Amino acid sequence: MLKKEFVYLFILDSYFKKRTRFTQKEISEYLNISLSTVNNALKPLEKMHAIEIKSREFILRDFEKILVYWATLRDIQKDIVYSTFYPDKTEKIEALMPNEVYFTGYSGYKILEEIAPADYGEIYFYSDNLKEIKQRFPKREGPKNIIVLKEENLLKKFSKNNIVPLPLIFVDLWNLPEWYAKDFLEDIKKKVKFKWY
Repeated sequence: MLKKEFVYLFILDSYFKKRTRFTQKEISEYLNISLSTVNNALKPLEKMHAIEIKSREFILRDFEKILVYWATLRDIQKDIVYSTFYPDKTEKIEALMPNEVYFTGYSGYKILEEIAPADYGEIYFYSDNLKEIKQRFPKREGPKNIIVLKEENLLKKFSKNNIVPLPLIFVDLWNLPEWYAKDFLEDIKKKVKFKWY
């Protein structure tokens, strides 16, 4: 993930915790990135009127615009560091994962909401423990159903219970190739009550 993506994650994750006012300085300090990176990340959000920048703070005006804008920027393929096939049911594969992984996509949403809007066969997750993952799930021929995404240290600040936050799950689902990703996205839209839904 790019540094500016973590700016969007910070804003959106905070929104789902009922917060809409921020300072660039707090985001810079929390993410340990430069103020100029934060400022550059905010420019397109201000241009599309998703935020309103005041003298000492900025206010979130439209979370949906930010979510969709980030989803169109996200390049999940660039973050894939390992993929393989494992011949078992998804529930069993998920149970075999090491402790330090952060589920996203279908698994992340199913664990977070305790429901899967559709059957799925691919497990997407973030991890920096490739050695152990490769030991548990060595390279095999077959359709890739284990997809490992590069974990950035910043992700640990937002994730809990081995799941990334809902905004990142949405953005990742938006970029997944499987046809049933749409079913998961539609379920999120209903729960989050998108204006256009």
